[in-house]
Amino acid sequence: MLKEIYIRNLAVIREAVIPLEKKLNIFTGETGAGKSILINGINAVLGQRCSKDIVRTGCDKAVITALFTELSQEVCGKLEELGISHDNEEITVTREISADGGSVARINSRTASASLLKEIGSMLINIHGQHDNQILLDSEKHLQILDDFGGDNTLLEQYRVTFRELQQTARKLGELKKREQAGALRKRELNEIIDDIGELELTAGEDETLEKEYTTAKNSENAIIAVKNAVSAITGEDAANDMIVSAETEIAGYTDDNRKLAELYERLSAAEIELSDIASELEAVADRIELDGQRLDYLGDRLGAINKLKRKYATDCDGLIKLYDEACREIMQYESSGDEIKSLSEKREQLLHTVTEQAKALYDYREELGERFAKQVTAELEFLNMSGVVIAVRHEKGKLTVNGMDTVEFLISANKGEEPKPISKIASGGELSRIMLALKSVIADKDSIPTMIFDEIDTGVSGKAAQKIGIKLREIGRVRQVICVTHLSQIAVMADNHLMIEKSIVGDRTETHVTQLDMDGRVAEVARIMGGDNPSALMLDNARAEIEKAYELG
Repeated sequence: MLKEIYIRNLAVIREAVIPLEKKLNIFTGETGAGKSILINGINAVLGQRCSKDIVRTGCDKAVITALFTELSQEVCGKLEELGISHDNEEITVTREISADGGSVARINSRTASASLLKEIGSMLINIHGQHDNQILLDSEKHLQILDDFGGDNTLLEQYRVTFRELQQTARKLGELKKREQAGALRKRELNEIIDDIGELELTAGEDETLEKEYTTAKNSENAIIAVKNAVSAITGEDAANDMIVSAETEIAGYTDDNRKLAELYERLSAAEIELSDIASELEAVADRIELDGQRLDYLGDRLGAINKLKRKYATDCDGLIKLYDEACREIMQYESSGDEIKSLSEKREQLLHTVTEQAKALYDYREELGERFAKQVTAELEFLNMSGVVIAVRHEKGKLTVNGMDTVEFLISANKGEEPKPISKIASGGELSRIMLALKSVIADKDSIPTMIFDEIDTGVSGKAAQKIGIKLREIGRVRQVICVTHLSQIAVMADNHLMIEKSIVGDRTETHVTQLDMDGRVAEVARIMGGDNPSALMLDNARAEIEKAYELG
């Protein structure tokens, strides 16, 4: 609960310490006294946007500190998660607003962001102002109100878990299908790579090894050809040996008479023998050179195929192997993607069936909830002097969303026998306030937020209706702390803690003070509300009687 508020230099409030109690706290005061400033201060410690204009003129900054006690388990858990200590289940939340427009927030002296204040503040206080009546005019908010009334979100949470899993599955399935469609051309490219390179079954460095072997084999072939040509030049037709024999024949008849020719003849005979011997040795060498013609052909063909791919893909043999391996891995991803698409499609269908069944169960639960809600709110409205007004819940099935398949809208029949119509077309401002109070009343014990603030919930009401609002606020105050700003005596008399906000001139400056009233002070303030300043003794007696009567109500 909100135990105390300390305010310094906030608009016309120079300094104020405002004690609050566990039940119904009522703020009253003349129009313009500064009741709205108090609400602004509370909003500030809840992380709402603050204007530098709220800093008291001539001051460097405004400071608002709120002391919260008896923290709920939810709040304590959040503070522990954030590493913020909370001794004795208490925290102080401070907001400083500088005149230059900056602001600083702290929880237990630890600096905190405005967003963190909002998160923590939403667990501590629920503020209902006149603008909150607009929630009733927005049918999209009605489903949340109905669920808050139910208080048990088990079915909704189970549904949301399945629904989000369905969303994630459908999103992933869509991405995979899109990727598969976009990858059709890439798959053709990969298959071409795999067909081209896979057919060769390359090994690392194979091109270099084959080149060396091919060069050696080609040299052997060329050597054999050269030797055979040499042998042919020696022994073939019109070859060297035949020419030598012809030369011998030409000079053979003249060797006896010419010693020189005889010597040359002998030399020709020796050359003939030498050439014949050389030819024999060349043939022997040719026979000893190893040459596998089929291997040479294979080497030539394989090198040709490899070199063709090297040119096509602009890389070496090892690069081709890497390209092949990468293509295989990538194509497997496409293939596994197809399997995953099939698996995800099956999963999506299963989840769709499950989430539909859960949505039906949630719909049935809300159908029963809507009937109870309408009866209880109608009963509350009857108590709040809106007899004959009937609240109905229009509950229909729609498409699946994160909140189920339900569409909910609250309808109102202002007069008996009239067909219920949307609240936005029927209710007046005063009726909206009482309807909202009725809603708050039926869900008061459903959530864990310990403090409810009503800012001018009495707008547009008076007389007996105002008295009923006061009684209802006191009832809510029995299950949680209620803070209310009002102009009506019928509500003020219901206070468990009555605080008066009044404005006065101190020196040459206007200041607003907040005073916790004792019984005499309450009597004087209630009498003022009833009849204006300087109330008569009779008015004071009437005020006291009304306060005592309120006490009798419990």
